[in-house]
Amino acid sequence: MPRYDFRCRSCGATFELSRPMAQANDPAACPQGHQDTVKLLSTVAVTGAAAGGAAGGAPRQAPGGGGCCGGGCCG
Repeated sequence: MPRYDFRCRSCGATFELSRPMAQANDPAACPQGHQDTVKLLSTVAVTGAAAGGAAGGAPRQAPGGGGCCGGGCCG
């Protein structure tokens, strides 16, 4: 189940709630009982082939013979 971060505008507390995606935008009371809360934006880290790495986790080697620049001039 996804976790969502909230911040209370009344007391400044930051807290997490696990809830179904269908309830992601429902109001949430802070642990102190205040109702004036706002859902925070979360960041997501993406890894793997879609992010530029090879499927096995090793970096891809540029075509052309290797070396530091991939052009074959230095190795």
